[in-house]
Amino acid sequence: MKDFMHFNAYSVDEAVALLSRYGGNAGIIAGGTDLLGKMKDRILPSYPEALINIKTIPGLDQIENKEGMISIGALVTLSRVAEHPVIRKEFTALAEAASRTASPHLRNMGTLAGNICQDIRCWYYRAPQNRFSCLRKGGGRCYAIKGDNRYHSIFGGSVKAGCFAVHPSDTAPALIALNARIITSRRSISAETFFNVGVTHTTALSNDEIVTAIQIPTSAQETRSAFLKFALRKSIDFPIVNCAASITQKNSMVMHARICLNAVSVVPRRAEKAEEALINRTIDETTADEAAVAAVADAKPMEGNAYMVPITRTLVRRAILACREIHGG
Repeated sequence: MKDFMHFNAYSVDEAVALLSRYGGNAGIIAGGTDLLGKMKDRILPSYPEALINIKTIPGLDQIENKEGMISIGALVTLSRVAEHPVIRKEFTALAEAASRTASPHLRNMGTLAGNICQDIRCWYYRAPQNRFSCLRKGGGRCYAIKGDNRYHSIFGGSVKAGCFAVHPSDTAPALIALNARIITSRRSISAETFFNVGVTHTTALSNDEIVTAIQIPTSAQETRSAFLKFALRKSIDFPIVNCAASITQKNSMVMHARICLNAVSVVPRRAEKAEEALINRTIDETTADEAAVAAVADAKPMEGNAYMVPITRTLVRRAILACREIHGG
């Protein structure tokens, strides 16, 4: 690993000032479960000149159950999110997503903010020593289009000329389904618009901006949520497909639905057609099947990933049915 400067920030303002000083050539480190691996393998064309440690900032590791919402600090670990009694009861999809992320060891280190800010997992992008100068690194093409695209987007590409690398977060779709907001050092962003594709970045954050908290509004009492994930190694793997759903019912009729998919598109994807198929209907096998079909109606799989379409359809169906059955959250 190349040499770099290391700073302990003792306030959000200090962390932002340090980021500004290095003008995009610095990185934030908390759990470090994604960043350090990228640096060791030298996967990017440039290397951070400095890392700013935010674990030394007081107050960012708190979970506050405020009136009308829960606020989760940027330094709260995934294991704490998964185990927190209020989150498990009221925001079940997020607790389930956090509990299915990586391994117990990584959940004890990795933070919720880090999980939504993580980089893509495409094997061309992640090749050591920057072997493939792809679109997401400012290079000339997406190697997955004609190469191995087993785990790439089934809903089209992004970036100029088309990058098909998917977003890998488990917690991101849960936060979108739960209508969360991402609080940063300068603004509040809806979780749905937080994710943004560009060269070497996956979020809407500026170079001198950091996440400080995630806020989720309390849902109506009749709201249920669920998260499901399909992975090769169920206990530790990144998702091949995941799905979160949050559904509000009244007198057994669906009044409101938010369904979000991830690992199937370049950013977490709202399944709006599936949501529309549920409104003013009772959740049953037929309704869930029709909504699941609607969720993949716009899918355009590549040569190697058509198998992801039926998996996506199945997870949507099961997540909808789970919201009928789950008590709390």
